[in-house]
Amino acid sequence: MRSIPVGDFQIGDDEKNAVIQVLSRGRLSENFKTAEFEREFAAYIGTKHCVAVSSGSAALLCLLAALVHDDKYHKVKPGAKVITTPLTYIATINAIVLAGLEPVFVDVDRKTFGILPNEVERVLMETDGVCAVLPVHLMGYPCAMDELRSLADQFDLLLIEDAAQAHGSTYSGKKCGSLGVAGIFSFYIAHNIQAGEMGCITTDDADLVRLLKKIKANGRACDCIRCTRPGGYCPRLSDDVWTGVMDGDPRFIHDIIGYNFKVMEFPPSLALTQLKKADAIFKARQDNVQLLNKCLASFSDVLDLPIFDTSVSYLAYPLVVKPDKGIHRGSFRQALHGYGVESRPLFGCIPLHQPAYKKYKEKYSGKLPNAEHLGEHAFYIACHQYLQTSDIEFIKEAISASIDQSLVRR
Repeated sequence: MRSIPVGDFQIGDDEKNAVIQVLSRGRLSENFKTAEFEREFAAYIGTKHCVAVSSGSAALLCLLAALVHDDKYHKVKPGAKVITTPLTYIATINAIVLAGLEPVFVDVDRKTFGILPNEVERVLMETDGVCAVLPVHLMGYPCAMDELRSLADQFDLLLIEDAAQAHGSTYSGKKCGSLGVAGIFSFYIAHNIQAGEMGCITTDDADLVRLLKKIKANGRACDCIRCTRPGGYCPRLSDDVWTGVMDGDPRFIHDIIGYNFKVMEFPPSLALTQLKKADAIFKARQDNVQLLNKCLASFSDVLDLPIFDTSVSYLAYPLVVKPDKGIHRGSFRQALHGYGVESRPLFGCIPLHQPAYKKYKEKYSGKLPNAEHLGEHAFYIACHQYLQTSDIEFIKEAISASIDQSLVRR
């Protein structure tokens, strides 16, 4: 049976050679290729620095933990509040909570899925103890960053970007991930730039980078090159404190509590191959969104089709079932699956739909109408660069048949 997965990663000669190069060097833990990726990706996004970690989830948790530790960002302390979206992959909220912070949810735009600045402002007028605003550029759609930055400046807050799904998306001529104090990305298999499993943090703050490198290495006291190699004495560590401790080996001296979020050399090597093709990847995805919109226009009375915008690097092709047409999303997705077209729900409205965060359900019931609507009726299918015109025609046929089947079941 024909199969059209939401994401795909086809391994060619470039990818095979990248892996062979890592193996031939004999160093599998992060080293030359990780450093090369960090330089190249920072340059691509337009920031001074990039720190690679093991996943997008690790990137956000590592970043928030570093902000908590950094005295410069004194408002970011345990128990402080972070205004964010209820419509996102759960990792965003997990990172906030695991860093000891409190998520505060505001509603989203129904078409671009980003948090609404007027809702952010309303919550800021009513809420004490907010330290940051954390927008998520869902499906690659940039949030309203000018308005959010203005609010962050007005209320003396940090602006942090979750750009896990927005590699290459731009806002006012700048790439997502360069518009706040820091941004995070994921290079999961289905994302715009792929590496299998990897994440990174982008920032201009050199002090924050030092903390990130410490935290991702279990809180190692120093991150200099000498301290990551066997033996030797670190000139940055005081003799009075460290002489005789752990035999003076700086690799095993830790001055803060951190995580093991380091990467192997394979993911950054693969990501570098994709970064060289990035513009072509994004263009192919945009072309596929345009073609899908054209092919599916006849179903617009039943499905809300995505907005096309050349500033968007599309993670996938989001659709919203119009509930007044008698189609249940679950039945529709099941029918699509029967034809070989993979789909996924648009994550759900976290405080209302995710059991892990049921403690927020009563507090936010009826207060997030757009996110609740999208959480119940939105889903997404493929628009990745490997789709052919025949695949898109097949998707059209599968959607037509699935609509008919879903209408019969109502």
